[in-house]
Amino acid sequence: MRQLFFDTETTGLSAENGDRIVEIGLVEMVDRRLTGDDRHWYLNPGRASHPDALRVHGLSDEFLADKPRFEHIADELLQYLAGAELLIHNAAFDIGFLDAELQRLGRGRTADFVAGVVDTLGMAREMFPGKSASLDALCKRLEVDRSARTLHGALLDAGLLAQVYIRLTRGQDSLVIEVGNERGSGTFAAEAVDLRRFVLPVLRASDEEIAAHEAVLDALDEACKGRAVWRQALA
Repeated sequence: MRQLFFDTETTGLSAENGDRIVEIGLVEMVDRRLTGDDRHWYLNPGRASHPDALRVHGLSDEFLADKPRFEHIADELLQYLAGAELLIHNAAFDIGFLDAELQRLGRGRTADFVAGVVDTLGMAREMFPGKSASLDALCKRLEVDRSARTLHGALLDAGLLAQVYIRLTRGQDSLVIEVGNERGSGTFAAEAVDLRRFVLPVLRASDEEIAAHEAVLDALDEACKGRAVWRQALA
């Protein structure tokens, strides 16, 4: 299965009121393995970012001024998305912006190009009811390193989401374990082993080893001014 972890940064919160995408990040995973064949674009939105949005992503109007507009990368983006499953944290937000960009170009909707959309925010809320389900909170809870995240960035956040998703879905109820092979995918089924057919050796301490052990216990007795707990247990 080909899955794409998708994130955007935008000029504001409302695609309906004309806010635009300023950054797109996509991280590819095939058969639960990150491929490294990712995509990342900064985009000129043709309008200023809201101050609150600028504080989140830090992408100034001056920085974005010479970047391509969405219509210039649309074909490459749609070709990359084709047939994949999209995984997005708070999918309604990002899909709303992507749909708005596509509709400006008369290119339909995101659902026309992908196999489906999974909202990892909903997954996290089901798995951790009553607890924060933000990406930062999930990274902390699932021990995903986010030390490089000083500002929000679409590609960085897509990569963090991929790591979070792997941990959210790594539950195992069988001995079938995924391993790599020459083609980069595969499974290995652990074979049951009858331990009764093995003769286990019994190693006994020599007289010298026993004497050395007693010397250590004597030293502990002297250090703690009492009887060592090992000797108390054997008494």
